Amino acid sequence: MASVISPVPTAPTPTPAVLIADPGTAGLRVVALTLLDRLVVAAHRAGCHPIVVVSQGPPPELTRADALGIRIQVVPTPSRLNVRTLVANTRQLVLAPDLRRLLSEGGRLMDASGRPLPAGIIERTGSLAPDPWTGLPEVKATGVAAGITDESSARDAGESLWASLSSAADGTVDRYFNRPVGRRLMSRWLVHTPVTPNQISIAATILGVAAGSMFGMGDQKISIVAAVLFQISAIIDCVDGDVARAVFKESPLGKWLDLIGDQVVHASVFAGIAIGLWRPGADGTQLWLGGSAVIGGLISFAVILRGLRRPVGSDGRLQKLIDAATNRDFSVLVLALALADRLGWFLWMAAIGSHAFWMLALALQLPRRAGTAAPR
Repeated sequence: MASVISPVPTAPTPTPAVLIADPGTAGLRVVALTLLDRLVVAAHRAGCHPIVVVSQGPPPELTRADALGIRIQVVPTPSRLNVRTLVANTRQLVLAPDLRRLLSEGGRLMDASGRPLPAGIIERTGSLAPDPWTGLPEVKATGVAAGITDESSARDAGESLWASLSSAADGTVDRYFNRPVGRRLMSRWLVHTPVTPNQISIAATILGVAAGSMFGMGDQKISIVAAVLFQISAIIDCVDGDVARAVFKESPLGKWLDLIGDQVVHASVFAGIAIGLWRPGADGTQLWLGGSAVIGGLISFAVILRGLRRPVGSDGRLQKLIDAATNRDFSVLVLALALADRLGWFLWMAAIGSHAFWMLALALQLPRRAGTAAPR
């Protein structure tokens, strides 16, 4: 019997991109980066290769593209299109996910209001026309997408970009207090500095650990100051993600610094509150509760790590549980209870809640027998 040799699967051919540096808009800045810089990085993240920039003179500053090692070719005039190509002009702000949709579906990108944007997939070959997107099927953007003609529209696009930055783990306090306050006081300034998101994450962790140490002093007034410091740490913990997403500085290291830093801060706060409540001469109940909260937090972290190793999208309920448990909303509860001199209530909640969390998270990860209904 003759053997059958299966064909070796080949990787899909990347789609090239031709990015037109419009003289009036390419150098305009949206959240610290030029529009051309943003368009190059977005096209690269969407999967385009090679990337050709059409510019009559030296292109504007490409800070992030250069830092990320994205290679481009600069030409004075557009060359003939020989294959399916993404063609985009800098008269817009567009994000990588929408460019990725264009690569998948084809067509011309439209903003949320249905206005056409100068970005689309050109299927035909030949020379590049002045408006090559005419007649293409419409693809409505799902993210921030806006036409830009001048500095005023660039500022408006920047505001829309800031407003869109969030995390799946954001709770109510993050959404309406921590992130807006951090954005107004820090994020908008830090994007113009060399400060990295990882450095911001470390600063948030240091402040959180300092807050835990202050809780351990056992003085109610100092505990209020510690609770305020813990709240500031939570605000700064939002800033690192804002800066990373705003100027393309996300990294795997940053994700782990943020995740591990949160666990260190939580353990410090749990332990500090327990020691502070025990210091005035109370019995050892507070220490047992604090130890239970810290141990529950460590087990929860191990269960979270186990869950993160599962395939993406394998269980949306688990991810929602992790997001809900890793938000920073409880910092406000700590502050309120510190003001009321009732931190012992929080210690009970942490001691019980941390174990309830890891048990539920682990249960969601365990395989279910066929025919067994999923827990509601």
